[in-house]
Amino acid sequence: MKHVRIADTTLCKENSHFSFKEKLEIARQLERLCVDVIELPEITNEKTDTLFVRTVASFVKKSVVSVAAGSTIKSIEMAKNALSKTANPCIRIELPVSPALMEYNLHKKAPKMLEYIKKCVSTAKEGCDNVEFCAVDATRAEKDFLKDAVKAAVEAGATTVSVCDSASSMLPDDFADFAKKISKKAQVPMGVKCDNKNGLASAQAILSVRQGVDIVKTAVDGDCVPLEQFATMAKNCGDSYDFGTNIRYTEMHRIIKQINRISENANNENSTVTVSSTDENSIHLDAKDSIEDVCVAVNMLGYDLSEEDQNKVYEEFLRVAEKKNVGAKELDAIIASVALSVPSTYKLVSYIINNGNIINSSAQITLEKEGQQLSGISIGDGPVDAAFLAIDQIVGHHYELDDFQIQSVTQGKEAMGSALVKLRNGSKLYSGNGISTDIIGASIKAYLNAVNKIVYEEV
Repeated sequence: MKHVRIADTTLCKENSHFSFKEKLEIARQLERLCVDVIELPEITNEKTDTLFVRTVASFVKKSVVSVAAGSTIKSIEMAKNALSKTANPCIRIELPVSPALMEYNLHKKAPKMLEYIKKCVSTAKEGCDNVEFCAVDATRAEKDFLKDAVKAAVEAGATTVSVCDSASSMLPDDFADFAKKISKKAQVPMGVKCDNKNGLASAQAILSVRQGVDIVKTAVDGDCVPLEQFATMAKNCGDSYDFGTNIRYTEMHRIIKQINRISENANNENSTVTVSSTDENSIHLDAKDSIEDVCVAVNMLGYDLSEEDQNKVYEEFLRVAEKKNVGAKELDAIIASVALSVPSTYKLVSYIINNGNIINSSAQITLEKEGQQLSGISIGDGPVDAAFLAIDQIVGHHYELDDFQIQSVTQGKEAMGSALVKLRNGSKLYSGNGISTDIIGASIKAYLNAVNKIVYEEV
Protein backbone atom coordinates (compact mmCIF):
# COMPACT_ATOMS: atom_id res chain seq x y z
CA MET A 1 0.00 0.00 0.00
CA LYS A 2 1.28 3.46 -0.93
CA HIS A 3 1.97 5.81 1.98
CA VAL A 4 0.70 9.36 1.38
CA ARG A 5 2.58 11.90 3.50
CA ILE A 6 0.65 14.74 5.14
CA ALA A 7 2.43 18.09 5.42
CA ASP A 8 0.32 20.37 7.60
CA THR A 9 0.48 24.14 7.07
CA THR A 10 -1.83 25.31 9.88
CA LEU A 11 0.92 27.30 11.61
CA CYS A 12 1.74 29.11 8.35
CA LYS A 13 -1.68 30.72 8.11
CA GLU A 14 -1.41 34.39 7.17
CA ASN A 15 -2.81 37.02 9.55
CA SER A 16 -3.09 34.50 12.38
CA HIS A 17 -2.95 35.83 15.92
CA PHE A 18 -1.59 32.77 17.70
CA SER A 19 0.43 33.43 20.82
CA PHE A 20 3.71 31.61 21.42
CA LYS A 21 1.98 29.09 23.70
CA GLU A 22 -0.92 28.56 21.29
CA LYS A 23 1.48 27.77 18.45
CA LEU A 24 3.32 25.29 20.65
CA GLU A 25 0.07 23.59 21.58
CA ILE A 26 -0.99 23.31 17.93
CA ALA A 27 2.38 21.78 17.03
CA ARG A 28 2.05 19.35 19.94
CA GLN A 29 -1.41 18.28 18.77
CA LEU A 30 -0.24 17.82 15.18
CA GLU A 31 2.61 15.60 16.40
CA ARG A 32 0.08 13.57 18.39
CA LEU A 33 -2.08 13.26 15.27
CA CYS A 34 0.97 11.81 13.45
CA VAL A 35 1.18 14.24 10.55
CA ASP A 36 4.38 13.55 8.63
CA VAL A 37 5.53 17.17 8.31
CA ILE A 38 4.77 20.22 10.47
CA GLU A 39 5.36 23.31 8.36
CA LEU A 40 6.43 26.55 10.06
CA PRO A 41 6.50 30.02 8.47
CA GLU A 42 9.51 32.07 7.45
CA ILE A 43 11.66 33.46 10.27
CA THR A 44 11.08 37.21 10.43
CA ASN A 45 12.14 37.94 14.02
CA GLU A 46 15.42 36.07 14.37
CA LYS A 47 15.39 35.86 18.17
CA THR A 48 11.77 34.93 18.93
CA ASP A 49 11.12 32.83 15.80
CA THR A 50 14.34 30.86 16.29
CA LEU A 51 13.36 30.20 19.91
CA PHE A 52 9.96 28.98 18.72
CA VAL A 53 11.45 26.60 16.12
CA ARG A 54 13.89 25.18 18.66
CA THR A 55 11.16 24.77 21.27
CA VAL A 56 8.98 22.88 18.76
CA ALA A 57 11.99 20.75 17.84
CA SER A 58 12.48 19.80 21.51
CA PHE A 59 9.31 17.69 21.51
CA VAL A 60 8.62 16.92 17.85
CA LYS A 61 10.62 13.73 17.35
CA LYS A 62 8.68 11.79 14.71
CA SER A 63 7.33 14.49 12.41
CA VAL A 64 9.62 16.48 10.12
CA VAL A 65 9.90 20.14 11.15
CA SER A 66 9.90 22.23 7.97
CA VAL A 67 10.76 25.96 7.98
CA ALA A 68 10.15 28.27 5.04
CA ALA A 69 13.39 29.96 3.99
CA GLY A 70 11.90 33.01 2.33
CA SER A 71 13.40 34.44 -0.84
CA THR A 72 16.74 35.80 0.39
CA ILE A 73 20.05 34.16 1.29
CA LYS A 74 19.88 35.75 4.75
CA SER A 75 16.50 34.14 5.46
CA ILE A 76 17.89 30.76 4.35
CA GLU A 77 20.79 31.15 6.81
CA MET A 78 18.33 31.99 9.62
CA ALA A 79 16.29 28.88 8.81
CA LYS A 80 19.44 26.71 8.88
CA ASN A 81 20.43 28.16 12.25
CA ALA A 82 16.98 27.64 13.76
CA LEU A 83 16.85 24.01 12.60
CA SER A 84 20.43 23.15 13.64
CA LYS A 85 19.34 21.00 16.61
CA THR A 86 16.21 19.48 15.07
CA ALA A 87 15.89 15.69 14.80
CA ASN A 88 14.16 15.74 11.39
CA PRO A 89 14.69 19.14 9.77
CA CYS A 90 13.62 20.43 6.38
CA ILE A 91 14.14 23.79 4.67
CA ARG A 92 11.46 24.92 2.21
CA ILE A 93 12.49 27.12 -0.69
CA GLU A 94 9.23 28.76 -1.81
CA LEU A 95 9.69 30.74 -5.02
CA PRO A 96 7.24 31.96 -7.67
CA VAL A 97 7.42 30.42 -11.13
CA SER A 98 4.68 32.30 -13.00
CA PRO A 99 5.86 35.27 -15.14
CA ALA A 100 3.73 37.80 -13.26
CA LEU A 101 4.86 36.81 -9.75
CA MET A 102 8.52 36.37 -10.73
CA GLU A 103 8.69 39.96 -11.95
CA TYR A 104 6.40 41.48 -9.33
CA ASN A 105 7.88 39.76 -6.26
CA LEU A 106 11.52 39.22 -7.23
CA HIS A 107 12.02 41.42 -10.31
CA LYS A 108 13.50 38.49 -12.23
CA LYS A 109 12.88 37.02 -15.67
CA ALA A 110 13.12 33.30 -16.49
CA PRO A 111 16.90 32.86 -17.06
CA LYS A 112 17.86 34.77 -13.89
CA MET A 113 15.15 32.94 -11.96
CA LEU A 114 16.63 29.54 -12.82
CA GLU A 115 20.02 30.68 -11.53
CA TYR A 116 18.40 32.01 -8.36
CA ILE A 117 16.54 28.74 -7.73
CA LYS A 118 19.83 26.84 -7.96
CA LYS A 119 21.56 29.29 -5.61
CA CYS A 120 18.81 29.16 -2.98
CA VAL A 121 18.50 25.37 -2.99
CA SER A 122 22.26 24.77 -2.91
CA THR A 123 22.67 27.28 -0.04
CA ALA A 124 19.98 25.49 1.96
CA LYS A 125 21.52 22.12 1.13
CA GLU A 126 24.81 23.17 2.76
CA GLY A 127 23.18 23.17 6.19
CA CYS A 128 20.31 20.68 5.80
CA ASP A 129 20.13 17.42 3.87
CA ASN A 130 16.36 17.66 3.43
CA VAL A 131 15.42 20.57 1.14
CA GLU A 132 12.03 21.09 -0.51
CA PHE A 133 11.46 23.30 -3.52
CA CYS A 134 7.94 24.73 -3.70
CA ALA A 135 6.91 26.08 -7.10
CA VAL A 136 4.48 28.86 -6.16
CA ASP A 137 1.70 29.65 -8.67
CA ALA A 138 2.84 26.67 -10.73
CA THR A 139 -0.40 26.27 -12.68
CA ARG A 140 0.11 29.69 -14.29
CA ALA A 141 3.77 29.08 -15.15
CA GLU A 142 4.97 28.51 -18.72
CA LYS A 143 5.21 24.74 -19.14
CA ASP A 144 8.79 24.59 -20.38
CA PHE A 145 10.01 27.00 -17.72
CA LEU A 146 8.28 25.03 -14.95
CA LYS A 147 10.03 21.84 -16.09
CA ASP A 148 13.36 23.69 -16.16
CA ALA A 149 12.75 25.14 -12.71
CA VAL A 150 12.02 21.73 -11.21
CA LYS A 151 15.06 20.25 -12.94
CA ALA A 152 17.28 23.09 -11.64
CA ALA A 153 16.05 22.59 -8.08
CA VAL A 154 16.63 18.83 -8.15
CA GLU A 155 20.11 19.22 -9.66
CA ALA A 156 20.95 21.72 -6.90
CA GLY A 157 19.98 19.18 -4.23
CA ALA A 158 16.22 19.42 -3.63
CA THR A 159 14.96 16.17 -2.14
CA THR A 160 11.27 17.04 -2.61
CA VAL A 161 9.35 19.18 -5.08
CA SER A 162 5.87 20.63 -4.60
CA VAL A 163 3.64 22.43 -7.07
CA CYS A 164 1.03 24.95 -5.92
CA ASP A 165 -2.26 25.77 -7.57
CA SER A 166 -2.23 29.19 -5.91
CA ALA A 167 -4.95 30.62 -8.15
CA SER A 168 -7.39 27.66 -8.03
CA SER A 169 -7.37 27.83 -11.81
CA MET A 170 -7.69 24.10 -12.54
CA LEU A 171 -10.46 21.59 -12.08
CA PRO A 172 -9.52 18.41 -10.14
CA ASP A 173 -8.92 16.04 -13.06
CA ASP A 174 -6.90 18.62 -15.02
CA PHE A 175 -4.77 19.43 -11.98
CA ALA A 176 -4.13 15.73 -11.29
CA ASP A 177 -2.94 15.27 -14.88
CA PHE A 178 -0.75 18.39 -14.55
CA ALA A 179 0.82 17.07 -11.30
CA LYS A 180 1.42 13.66 -12.89
CA LYS A 181 3.46 15.17 -15.73
CA ILE A 182 5.61 17.22 -13.35
CA SER A 183 6.09 14.23 -11.05
CA LYS A 184 7.53 12.12 -13.87
CA LYS A 185 10.04 14.85 -14.69
CA ALA A 186 11.02 15.52 -11.07
CA GLN A 187 12.22 11.99 -10.18
CA VAL A 188 11.99 12.89 -6.45
CA PRO A 189 8.97 12.69 -4.11
CA MET A 190 6.28 15.07 -5.32
CA GLY A 191 3.86 17.17 -3.29
CA VAL A 192 0.83 19.32 -4.07
CA LYS A 193 -0.66 22.37 -2.41
CA CYS A 194 -4.14 23.23 -3.62
CA ASP A 195 -5.97 26.44 -2.74
CA ASN A 196 -9.53 25.79 -1.57
CA LYS A 197 -11.16 28.93 -2.96
CA ASN A 198 -13.53 26.86 -5.08
CA GLY A 199 -14.03 24.11 -2.50
CA LEU A 200 -12.26 21.61 -4.77
CA ALA A 201 -8.89 21.31 -3.04
CA SER A 202 -9.56 17.87 -1.51
CA ALA A 203 -10.74 16.51 -4.85
CA GLN A 204 -7.62 17.91 -6.56
CA ALA A 205 -5.41 16.31 -3.91
CA ILE A 206 -7.04 12.87 -3.86
CA LEU A 207 -6.97 12.60 -7.67
CA SER A 208 -3.34 13.72 -7.69
CA VAL A 209 -2.52 10.93 -5.23
CA ARG A 210 -4.09 8.44 -7.64
CA GLN A 211 -1.80 9.85 -10.34
CA GLY A 212 1.35 9.27 -8.30
CA VAL A 213 1.72 12.29 -6.00
CA ASP A 214 3.39 11.40 -2.69
CA ILE A 215 2.70 14.40 -0.41
CA VAL A 216 -0.40 16.53 0.24
CA LYS A 217 -0.23 19.87 2.02
CA THR A 218 -3.17 20.36 4.37
CA ALA A 219 -4.40 22.75 7.06
CA VAL A 220 -6.79 22.43 9.97
CA ASP A 221 -8.03 25.96 9.46
CA GLY A 222 -6.63 27.56 6.34
CA ASP A 223 -6.88 28.09 2.62
CA CYS A 224 -5.56 24.74 1.35
CA VAL A 225 -6.73 21.12 1.58
CA PRO A 226 -8.75 20.64 4.82
CA LEU A 227 -6.87 18.08 6.90
CA GLU A 228 -9.88 16.32 8.40
CA GLN A 229 -11.70 16.10 5.07
CA PHE A 230 -8.71 14.70 3.18
CA ALA A 231 -7.80 12.25 5.95
CA THR A 232 -11.40 11.01 6.04
CA MET A 233 -11.35 10.48 2.26
CA ALA A 234 -8.07 8.57 2.59
CA LYS A 235 -9.55 6.43 5.36
CA ASN A 236 -12.73 5.62 3.44
CA CYS A 237 -11.22 5.17 -0.03
CA GLY A 238 -7.65 4.14 0.70
CA ASP A 239 -8.20 0.40 0.85
CA SER A 240 -9.98 0.38 -2.49
CA TYR A 241 -7.25 2.40 -4.22
CA ASP A 242 -4.26 1.03 -2.29
CA PHE A 243 -3.05 4.10 -0.39
CA GLY A 244 -3.18 5.33 3.20
CA THR A 245 -1.81 7.86 5.69
CA ASN A 246 -0.25 7.78 9.17
CA ILE A 247 -3.07 9.87 10.67
CA ARG A 248 -4.49 8.53 13.95
CA TYR A 249 -8.12 8.41 12.86
CA THR A 250 -9.50 7.46 16.30
CA GLU A 251 -8.18 10.74 17.78
CA MET A 252 -8.53 12.92 14.69
CA HIS A 253 -11.88 14.55 15.41
CA ARG A 254 -10.98 15.40 19.02
CA ILE A 255 -7.55 16.81 18.13
CA ILE A 256 -8.84 18.90 15.23
CA LYS A 257 -11.64 20.20 17.42
CA GLN A 258 -9.02 21.24 19.98
CA ILE A 259 -6.96 23.07 17.33
CA ASN A 260 -10.07 24.81 16.02
CA ARG A 261 -10.90 25.92 19.54
CA ILE A 262 -7.42 27.43 19.92
CA SER A 263 -7.76 29.13 16.53
CA GLU A 264 -11.16 30.59 17.33
CA ASN A 265 -9.93 31.87 20.67
CA ALA A 266 -6.83 33.46 19.08
CA ASN A 267 -8.91 35.35 16.51
CA ASN A 268 -11.70 36.43 18.88
CA GLU A 269 -10.69 39.67 20.57
CA ASN A 270 -13.75 39.55 22.82
CA SER A 271 -13.20 35.98 23.95
CA THR A 272 -13.17 35.41 27.70
CA VAL A 273 -11.14 32.24 27.27
CA THR A 274 -7.48 32.85 28.13
CA VAL A 275 -4.48 31.18 26.61
CA SER A 276 -3.48 29.76 29.95
CA SER A 277 -6.78 28.02 30.51
CA THR A 278 -6.64 26.44 27.06
CA ASP A 279 -3.10 25.22 27.59
CA GLU A 280 -3.41 24.21 31.21
CA ASN A 281 -6.53 22.14 30.60
CA SER A 282 -4.55 20.07 28.10
CA ILE A 283 -1.77 19.18 30.57
CA HIS A 284 -2.24 15.60 31.72
CA LEU A 285 1.05 13.89 32.57
CA ASP A 286 1.90 10.56 34.17
CA ALA A 287 5.01 8.54 34.99
CA LYS A 288 5.26 7.25 31.41
CA ASP A 289 5.85 10.73 29.97
CA SER A 290 9.37 11.62 28.84
CA ILE A 291 11.41 14.66 29.77
CA GLU A 292 10.50 16.14 26.37
CA ASP A 293 6.78 15.86 27.20
CA VAL A 294 7.33 17.54 30.57
CA CYS A 295 9.42 20.34 28.99
CA VAL A 296 6.62 21.01 26.50
CA ALA A 297 4.14 21.35 29.37
CA VAL A 298 6.57 23.66 31.19
CA ASN A 299 6.75 25.86 28.08
CA MET A 300 2.97 25.87 27.80
CA LEU A 301 2.76 27.30 31.32
CA GLY A 302 5.03 30.14 30.23
CA TYR A 303 8.35 29.19 31.81
CA ASP A 304 11.72 29.40 30.08
CA LEU A 305 13.98 27.07 32.08
CA SER A 306 17.64 26.22 31.66
CA GLU A 307 18.62 22.64 30.83
CA GLU A 308 19.75 22.16 34.45
CA ASP A 309 16.39 23.30 35.82
CA GLN A 310 14.54 21.16 33.27
CA ASN A 311 16.38 18.11 34.63
CA LYS A 312 15.53 19.10 38.23
CA VAL A 313 11.87 19.54 37.35
CA TYR A 314 11.78 16.17 35.59
CA GLU A 315 13.36 14.37 38.57
CA GLU A 316 10.78 15.85 40.94
CA PHE A 317 8.02 15.16 38.40
CA LEU A 318 8.90 11.44 38.38
CA ARG A 319 8.72 11.34 42.18
CA VAL A 320 5.28 12.97 42.21
CA ALA A 321 4.01 11.00 39.18
CA GLU A 322 4.60 7.69 41.02
CA LYS A 323 1.74 8.62 43.34
CA LYS A 324 -0.62 10.66 41.14
CA ASN A 325 -1.18 12.11 37.68
CA VAL A 326 0.30 15.57 37.19
CA GLY A 327 -1.74 18.47 35.85
CA ALA A 328 -1.01 22.19 35.49
CA LYS A 329 -1.31 22.99 39.21
CA GLU A 330 0.97 20.15 40.27
CA LEU A 331 3.53 21.06 37.62
CA ASP A 332 3.44 24.71 38.71
CA ALA A 333 4.17 23.62 42.28
CA ILE A 334 7.06 21.39 41.13
CA ILE A 335 8.62 24.25 39.16
CA ALA A 336 8.21 26.64 42.08
CA SER A 337 9.87 24.22 44.49
CA VAL A 338 12.90 23.03 42.49
CA ALA A 339 13.57 25.28 39.48
CA LEU A 340 16.04 28.13 39.74
CA SER A 341 16.92 27.44 43.36
CA VAL A 342 18.96 30.46 44.46
CA PRO A 343 20.44 31.90 47.66
CA SER A 344 17.96 34.17 49.46
CA THR A 345 18.96 37.79 48.90
CA TYR A 346 16.01 38.83 51.07
CA LYS A 347 15.00 36.84 54.17
CA LEU A 348 11.73 37.27 56.04
CA VAL A 349 12.21 38.56 59.58
CA SER A 350 8.64 39.46 60.60
CA TYR A 351 5.29 40.62 59.36
CA ILE A 352 2.34 42.42 60.97
CA ILE A 353 -1.02 42.42 59.23
CA ASN A 354 -4.00 44.62 60.13
CA ASN A 355 -7.28 43.61 58.53
CA GLY A 356 -10.98 44.02 59.21
CA ASN A 357 -14.32 44.89 57.67
CA ILE A 358 -14.22 48.55 58.82
CA ILE A 359 -10.53 49.37 58.16
CA ASN A 360 -8.21 49.30 55.18
CA SER A 361 -5.89 46.33 55.14
CA SER A 362 -2.28 47.19 55.94
CA ALA A 363 0.98 45.28 56.24
CA GLN A 364 4.32 45.96 57.87
CA ILE A 365 7.05 43.67 56.52
CA THR A 366 10.63 43.42 57.78
CA LEU A 367 13.22 41.70 55.61
CA GLU A 368 16.93 41.11 56.05
CA LYS A 369 19.46 41.76 53.29
CA GLU A 370 23.19 41.24 53.86
CA GLY A 371 22.73 41.55 57.63
CA GLN A 372 20.69 44.74 57.42
CA GLN A 373 17.00 44.86 58.34
CA LEU A 374 14.71 46.72 55.97
CA SER A 375 11.04 47.55 56.63
CA GLY A 376 8.12 48.46 54.41
CA ILE A 377 4.58 49.55 55.29
CA SER A 378 1.74 49.58 52.78
CA ILE A 379 -2.05 49.67 52.47
CA GLY A 380 -3.65 47.35 49.95
CA ASP A 381 -6.84 45.80 48.64
CA GLY A 382 -6.84 43.02 51.24
CA PRO A 383 -4.08 41.65 53.49
CA VAL A 384 -2.22 39.71 50.79
CA ASP A 385 -2.14 42.66 48.40
CA ALA A 386 -0.89 44.93 51.23
CA ALA A 387 1.88 42.45 52.09
CA PHE A 388 3.01 42.17 48.46
CA LEU A 389 3.11 45.96 48.07
CA ALA A 390 5.17 46.28 51.28
CA ILE A 391 7.73 43.83 49.84
CA ASP A 392 7.80 45.82 46.57
CA GLN A 393 8.48 48.95 48.62
CA ILE A 394 11.51 47.33 50.28
CA VAL A 395 12.89 45.87 47.04
CA GLY A 396 12.26 49.11 45.16
CA HIS A 397 10.47 47.50 42.23
CA HIS A 398 6.90 46.43 41.46
CA TYR A 399 6.63 43.11 39.59
CA GLU A 400 3.63 42.02 37.54
CA LEU A 401 1.62 39.34 39.37
CA ASP A 402 0.84 36.74 36.70
CA ASP A 403 -0.91 34.20 38.95
CA PHE A 404 -1.66 33.59 42.61
CA GLN A 405 -3.04 30.31 44.00
CA ILE A 406 -3.84 29.09 47.50
CA GLN A 407 -4.73 25.54 48.47
CA SER A 408 -4.80 23.35 51.55
CA VAL A 409 -2.22 20.56 51.71
CA THR A 410 -3.40 18.97 54.98
CA GLN A 411 -6.75 18.64 56.74
CA GLY A 412 -8.11 19.77 60.10
CA LYS A 413 -8.02 22.98 62.13
CA GLU A 414 -4.23 23.17 61.91
CA ALA A 415 -4.23 22.60 58.15
CA MET A 416 -1.14 23.65 56.25
CA GLY A 417 -1.76 26.14 53.45
CA SER A 418 0.29 26.23 50.27
CA ALA A 419 0.61 29.41 48.23
CA LEU A 420 1.94 29.68 44.67
CA VAL A 421 2.98 33.02 43.19
CA LYS A 422 4.00 33.63 39.57
CA LEU A 423 5.72 36.96 38.82
CA ARG A 424 6.56 38.28 35.39
CA ASN A 425 9.69 40.34 34.87
CA GLY A 426 9.90 41.46 31.26
CA SER A 427 9.06 38.42 29.15
CA LYS A 428 10.19 35.84 31.71
CA LEU A 429 8.10 34.06 34.33
CA TYR A 430 9.29 33.25 37.87
CA SER A 431 7.42 31.19 40.43
CA GLY A 432 7.71 30.83 44.18
CA ASN A 433 5.90 28.73 46.75
CA GLY A 434 5.38 28.93 50.49
CA ILE A 435 3.83 26.63 53.08
CA SER A 436 2.50 27.67 56.51
CA THR A 437 -0.43 27.15 58.88
CA ASP A 438 -0.98 30.89 58.33
CA ILE A 439 -2.14 31.43 54.75
CA ILE A 440 -0.93 35.06 54.79
CA GLY A 441 2.49 33.84 55.88
CA ALA A 442 2.50 31.22 53.12
CA SER A 443 1.64 33.91 50.56
CA ILE A 444 4.42 36.23 51.77
CA LYS A 445 6.98 33.39 51.62
CA ALA A 446 5.86 32.45 48.09
CA TYR A 447 6.08 36.05 46.86
CA LEU A 448 9.49 36.53 48.45
CA ASN A 449 10.70 33.24 46.96
CA ALA A 450 9.83 34.47 43.45
CA VAL A 451 11.34 37.91 44.09
CA ASN A 452 14.64 36.34 45.21
CA LYS A 453 14.84 34.41 41.93
CA ILE A 454 14.37 37.62 39.91
CA VAL A 455 16.88 39.58 41.99
CA TYR A 456 19.46 36.80 41.76
CA GLU A 457 19.34 36.78 37.94
CA GLU A 458 19.55 40.57 37.76
CA VAL A 459 22.80 40.76 39.77
